[in-house]
This record gives sequence, C-alpha cells and structure tokens, in this order.
Amino acid sequence: MSTLSTSSTRVVIIVLFVFFFAVITFSFLVSRSSLVLTELSGNTMGTRYTVKYRDAPDASSSQIIHAEIERQLVETNRVMSTYDPDSELSLLNRAETTDWLLVSKSLYSVIETAKEISRQSQGAFDVTIGPLVNLWGFGPESRPKRLPDQAKIDAVLARTGYNKLELHETNSAVRKLRSDLYVDLSGIAKGYAVDQIAVILERHGIEHYMIEIGGEIRANGKNAQGIPWQIGIESPQSLNYSVQKIIPVKNTALATSGNYRNYFSIDGKQYMHIIDPVTGWPVENHLASVTVMAETCMLADAWATALLVMGLERGIRLAEQLGLSALFIVSRNGAFVERATSHFESKSSQTFLTTFLASFLVMAIAVGAMAAGTLMGRKPLAGSCGGLGRFGLECDAGCQKSCANSTSHIVSLDKPEK
Repeated sequence: MSTLSTSSTRVVIIVLFVFFFAVITFSFLVSRSSLVLTELSGNTMGTRYTVKYRDAPDASSSQIIHAEIERQLVETNRVMSTYDPDSELSLLNRAETTDWLLVSKSLYSVIETAKEISRQSQGAFDVTIGPLVNLWGFGPESRPKRLPDQAKIDAVLARTGYNKLELHETNSAVRKLRSDLYVDLSGIAKGYAVDQIAVILERHGIEHYMIEIGGEIRANGKNAQGIPWQIGIESPQSLNYSVQKIIPVKNTALATSGNYRNYFSIDGKQYMHIIDPVTGWPVENHLASVTVMAETCMLADAWATALLVMGLERGIRLAEQLGLSALFIVSRNGAFVERATSHFESKSSQTFLTTFLASFLVMAIAVGAMAAGTLMGRKPLAGSCGGLGRFGLECDAGCQKSCANSTSHIVSLDKPEK
C-alpha cells in the first residue's frame, strides 16, 4: 500500500513539475512577445503621432520606416496645410480665378472624398467653412468680444458651400465657382495621413500595427498581447481626463470628434467650436462626442465631424442607412449616455469574444507562473501591478497607464481641434 502511495505521489509530482515548467516557459514566451513591439513617434500637424507595430522585418528596419513616415507627413503638410503659405492648398485658396486648376492626385483624392461625404451628409461636413470658423474666433484670429451679427454670417455663408467646388476626374483638376472660395482640409487630412502611414507599414510586410495622429487611429492585426488593439474613448468631462470606454479595434480605423472643450462664453452662454455649415452658427445639440469606425481613417475622421453636426436623431438615422459604425455620447442632465448604431455594436461584439478568451488565457498563465514562482521561492515574473502588469490587458491608445512599469504608451485622444 505504501509502495503504491509512494508511486502515485511521484507521478503527481512529475505531472505538476511538467505542468509548471510548461506554464513558466509559455509565460516567458508571452512576456517576451510583449517586448517585440516597435514604437515610433514625433510631431506633425500641430499634434503628436505614434506608430506601434509588431514583428519588425529586422532590427534596422525601424529607422528606414521612421524616415519614410516622416517624409510622408512632410509631404502631406506640403500639400494640405493651410498654415504653410506655400502649400499646394494655400496656392489653390489664393488663386483668384474660376478656371480649372490642375492639382496633385493626393489633393484631388482628399477633396473628392470630402465632397462625397458632404453630399451624403447633406452639407453637414463641408471643407469650405474656414471663413465661418474664423468669423466665430475658432481660427487663428482672436475670439470675438460679441457675437457676429446675422448680416455678417449671411455674407460669409454666401462664399462657402461644397457645391461651389467642382472636380474634373480625368485631368485631376479643381474649379472654384467663386474665386474667393477657401478650402480647409483639417477635418480630414489627419485621417488621410494615418492611411498613408498604413500603406508604408504594409509595404514593409507589417501586418500588426496601430497608428495614431491627434486621436485619429487605424489598427490592424493584434497588439503585443495577441489580442485586438485596445483603444480608449475619452469621457467628455470639462475638467479631468478619464476614459468613457475601451474599444477593441482590429482591421479598422477609428476617429472621435468632440464638442465639449473648445468653446467661449458670452452673456453666460457657451458657443462650441463645431460650426454648422448650413446655418453658419455653432452647433447646438446634446451630443458631446461621436466616434466612428470605418475602413479608412479618412472616412472615420470626416464622418465623426459630420454626425456631430447633424445631432443624435438625424445622425444615427443616417448612420444606420449608410451602414456606418458610430458611437454617440449624449449629455443629459449632467450625465453621459451612450447610443450606438447596430453596425458599431456588431463590430465591437465580433472582437469582444476574441479579446475575452485571449485575456483569460493570458491571465491564467500569469497566475500559474506567479504561483510557480512562489512555490520555487522566487519573485513573480512581472513585479509591477502585483505581478500582472506585463500579462494583463493594457490600453494601446487613449488611456492612462494603470501600471508604473507598463509597456503601454500614453496617447491622448483627440482634443477636438478640428
């Protein structure tokens, strides 16, 4: 009996040893995979950009990729900046003519996309409202001490309108029906730049990446933990930064437009920076922010602004008709309420199960590894955040760090400047 008991004990010990050895080995591999993450960052378009990707082709490729990204961002500014007086867009705006003007393919494609979204949104998105933005003091000019009168607003409205901008696809040409028409692509250019960086990464064979420029995001594949990229949506609080929710993002782009930080007050009333292209007045509705997921970041960027201008009822109705994935955050009686389109809920739920199962597996491995370390009289494999910092879920963009030694990078969400 004792011999059988001893034999059984040995089997149990061997099995436990093999199990814990496998757990420790797998945990080590998981922790190592968290380190195989290249991160590039810099300044562009008056904000910061961050690029993260897994599985770099080789150790020296990051410098080559970074240089290509920087060249692309410089080129985007050279074409679409309204602050650079020598940019292609600035030259177009200064051209006092209604003749056809040849433009670059990149400028043409962005204006073409902008016009199509303007048409679909019935003018809620309009790249010609720069003069209205300036009139209300949200451009480079100072804030007004009093409200502009309706006559001034009507006069500026007369020189705006996306339908006053015509395109000739064959010749890649643009014609202004008014010589003083002013085009501002700030509501779509960052999204375009994000998409161009994605082209660069994919050209280098990179499949798992996350790109962010001033809150406009595009993510493909999985993050360093092997789950969809975790993107935080900022809560529309006037004072403190906090996260409203975290969305798992995979193979899609995401952009948020908010209407709660950039404003001024006259006679106790707040006037927000988002201007309605139809009325010429700042938007007045209960929407605090709109987040859109789309195939490209350029589309997500523009549609987030368009739906915010339209308001909840019109916006969510059009989004459902067009199959857009949109999350509306509504301000009601001092609280924030979420409304999402069916496509947004469907896209989010598709990645939720994957995220949950992967997270459960990683956490189980981590707990097992720490238990093994304790049994062996050693320190936990990852000491920060109670030993779970490296194995637990981390937010890849838009969240505060939860761990002091976390490998995640803080990337703030859009601070609604568009």
